[in-house]
Amino acid sequence: MSQSIVIDLNVLLDFLLERSGCAQAEMVLNYCCLKKIKGFVCAHEITTLAYFLQRELKSRIKIREIIANLLEMLEVIEVNTEILRKALVSPIPDYEDAVIEASAKTRKVDYIVTRDLNDFKHSAVKALTPEKMLAVLRD
Repeated sequence: MSQSIVIDLNVLLDFLLERSGCAQAEMVLNYCCLKKIKGFVCAHEITTLAYFLQRELKSRIKIREIIANLLEMLEVIEVNTEILRKALVSPIPDYEDAVIEASAKTRKVDYIVTRDLNDFKHSAVKALTPEKMLAVLRD
């Protein structure tokens, strides 16, 4: 397993809520599930995901099942004081995205997989869409 990625919340939501781009998001997650790449998610994204799923699915049982499956598939990066402080001085204007970047840098992750490339244009960790990530994985 040579590559590693942090998956942004928008990609998880594409897959779970069957939004536009869900097929590509699913393929990226399948690479993680099959351990062909190392997949990470930031701890704060899990709680935010639960919030969005509650609004859409309204089923605690289903939400817990989804989160349990994600926790099996992806490694969680703890968000601590050091990461939060690094995010404060990041050139990324959106603090939540800066936390993702600082988390990725701390774990020496290769890529951030996101739908919002513009949000990560100043990231020290290269950001790719799910489609671009799949192209990298195929090469």
